[in-house]
Amino acid sequence: MDPILNIINLCKDFVFHHQQGTQISVLENFSMKFFPGQASILTGPSGSGKSTLLRMIYATYRTSKGNIFIRHQKQSVDIATACPGKIYEIRRETIGYVSQFLRVVPRVSALDTVIEPLILRNMNPGLAQKKGRQILARLGIPENLWHLSASTFSGGEQQRINLARGFVAPYPILLLDEPTASLDPNNRAIVIELIQEAVQKGSCVLGVFHNRSDQEKIADRTIDLSKKDLSKKDLSKKDLSTKDLSKENLSQKNNQPMEV
Repeated sequence: MDPILNIINLCKDFVFHHQQGTQISVLENFSMKFFPGQASILTGPSGSGKSTLLRMIYATYRTSKGNIFIRHQKQSVDIATACPGKIYEIRRETIGYVSQFLRVVPRVSALDTVIEPLILRNMNPGLAQKKGRQILARLGIPENLWHLSASTFSGGEQQRINLARGFVAPYPILLLDEPTASLDPNNRAIVIELIQEAVQKGSCVLGVFHNRSDQEKIADRTIDLSKKDLSKKDLSKKDLSTKDLSKENLSQKNNQPMEV
């Protein structure tokens, strides 16, 4: 099976110009292949590059060095060097991203916020609204709130709107940055089900989850970004029940792309 996401020798540095040009290296020569129907969990302490990696794949952050090849419409595209129009197209069709916080647009209803990805794909508005209502109901957003702007919602409700928007349309690659952090146990379980269903349908999921139970239910493998010399060992769901995720990892040796 060909990878849907192939990262080669990826580097990311941050330069603090207001601090005498101090430079911090977050990722160094990171290489890995990701495949359809696979859930990978990014682990490591704060500052190890988990959210940074997701943002680079989504092209929110520029790469300092390296390549991020995305399989988009049967073609391999390096999103690290793609033009803005191509990035927009890839985000619309191939990569979904659920960030830690919802960027609320004033005076736009929660329902319209959720179904925007479907409208951008030229789906019939009536069908798009039907799908939007279904996922809002599944995530426990009361129907009397659907016509309101999410700016009036609580933090947990906004996160569920964010999740509904991320899952309302299928994406070959789905990036999740702490999607369950603000949720109660019942809604957390629903989100885990949505993720599992997406993987079963062939999505490649990359996520950051700090809840151990969530990791156990989702991960086909973990990737510890704090490790420089990482093994080629896959961590199965069976292993997750007995091993410390913070010590398990897989990536590359000698900075070569890893085969999985």
